[in-house]
Amino acid sequence: MSLITVIGRGHSGTRAISHTLYASGVYMGKLLNRSGDKMPPQEMYDACKIIAKRVKWDGGLSWDFSDLHTGEIDSEWDRLVESYLADVINVKSPSKGWKLPETTLTYPWILRKFPEARYIHWIRDPRDSILSGHRTDDLSDFDIPYPKTEDIRERRAISWLYQYQLMKATPTPENVITVRFEDFVLKQEETLQRLEEFLHIPLARIIVRKDPIGRWKTDTDKHDFDFFDEAMAEQGYKK
Repeated sequence: MSLITVIGRGHSGTRAISHTLYASGVYMGKLLNRSGDKMPPQEMYDACKIIAKRVKWDGGLSWDFSDLHTGEIDSEWDRLVESYLADVINVKSPSKGWKLPETTLTYPWILRKFPEARYIHWIRDPRDSILSGHRTDDLSDFDIPYPKTEDIRERRAISWLYQYQLMKATPTPENVITVRFEDFVLKQEETLQRLEEFLHIPLARIIVRKDPIGRWKTDTDKHDFDFFDEAMAEQGYKK
């Protein structure tokens, strides 16, 4: 079976699918943290900084990702990713994969390296996704240029938009499925059946809580930005 990986920003609920895959017998790496991230992550972090050098910032909230799809893949990036994923790649298991939100920052080259992998695109309402902090909140930590701001929520929102645009700009994989976190929680059985058909393996049913859905509705800080509108409409989220 080909690799399985989850592509989605941190705090988009990716731990739910990672825990589901692990409970279903999918090998997810030798060491996982509580969020189901494959540890240690530093080599993937370093790989993200390498690919960032090939992203052209056009100013504002506009980035040109074209070189990531046509230019040569950096050999050091390839070495880092090979090392980070060595245990997953080499294990003799019929079902294997990994989850680390930062993988999203290097998604175009991951796809080029593993074109036959099964990609789970994980989406969550950005108004909920930016309520808590994540390692990717400040894109400059990964050498990605963006309009700097001291507003933490705006910084998170820009990071969310960047990663969404990067996912959208990447050519569609041969094997891909898009799953909304809200559907996984509120329509778990239906969503798991879709995933089972996509992955060709039976999946465990884990306990999920409904309270993470719509937290933004009681949030008193800024959580909505005009530049979310297009993406929210595309993914079926109502204003």
